This record gives sequence, C-alpha cells and structure tokens, in this order.
Amino acid sequence: MKFLVEIEQETDGRWLAEVMELPGVMSYGKTPEEAKLRVQALALRVIADRIENGEAGPDLTTISFEAA
Repeated sequence: MKFLVEIEQETDGRWLAEVMELPGVMSYGKTPEEAKLRVQALALRVIADRIENGEAGPDLTTISFEAA
C-alpha cells in the first residue's frame, strides 16, 4: 500500500505533514523533511499497532510513502 503524505506550512512557520489514508496521523517539524520523517514514523507505529491487534487488512503487507 502506498501512503500519500501531504505537507504544508502553518502560519507560525512550522511544517505539518499528514498521512491522508490514516486519519489523525499528522506531525509537525521545523522543516518539511523533519515533518515528513516524523509522520512516517508515527504512521508505522499506528500500522504496527493495527497489525498486533488484528485490525490490519491484507493491503498493509507492503508499505511505501509518497510526498504530495
């Protein structure tokens, strides 16, 4: 499964990255790259939790990220 990461700059200068396919999975960073890396790590933790609890579908057997 490929995840789309959307990145935008907030009015206070911070960068916000969000994984569109995983509602609520978002993270801030000082740079776009930092925000992207943080949200990828968070997404992997969320997916691992879903796998552990039997909540993941077969589409989560292969994972990749693509920046928007």
